[in-house]
Amino acid sequence: MNRAVKRTIKRPYDATGRQLTARKTRRKIIEAARTLFVEHGYARTTMPAIAEAAGVSVETIYLSVGPKAALVRYLVETALSGTDEPVPAVERAGVAEIQAEPDPRRKIRKFARVVRQLQERLAPVWLIVLEAAPGDAELDSLIHELLERHVGSMRLFAKHLNAVGALRPGLSIDLAADVVWATNSPEFYGLLVRGRGWSGDKFERWLADAWQRLLLG
Repeated sequence: MNRAVKRTIKRPYDATGRQLTARKTRRKIIEAARTLFVEHGYARTTMPAIAEAAGVSVETIYLSVGPKAALVRYLVETALSGTDEPVPAVERAGVAEIQAEPDPRRKIRKFARVVRQLQERLAPVWLIVLEAAPGDAELDSLIHELLERHVGSMRLFAKHLNAVGALRPGLSIDLAADVVWATNSPEFYGLLVRGRGWSGDKFERWLADAWQRLLLG
């Protein structure tokens, strides 16, 4: 007599779906953290408050991103990249276009636009980092790390201008990099946009004009 053999059919593991769900959850957490940090500051924003705003548990926040300092780091990295995930500087939107632009003045105008868009995202978050850093060794370390990365990126831009013969005669790569680094900072952006009420368009136009005058021959 033949006996029917029961077979268990295993469903395929949907890694893509799980990754999408994880990214969606992380995005909700980051958006909630950003809103609360900007409105209430770092010290007064609690993990339970972030969890409630995001509609998740505190444990989920720790598993998805990490503690408060890790949330701030993620906010900074995604503000720099302009995406939901951290992206290295050389892979960010607009960088390849700037590098490929043969005209130095158009190159600088394109860079000024990227800087304006970046600072619109980063400047509010940077205030959170500066507020929290004195009492948090991890965030204090983050500031130094980001400043060094920023210096390196601006030096690459100055070297690129020099390689195409665009730097003003007598202007060293180091000095050009320092000028771009100082004027391409959240603090500088905040002085003019928040402090003096400049629009983003006005800041972008002024920055492009100033860099052309200061850097180019």
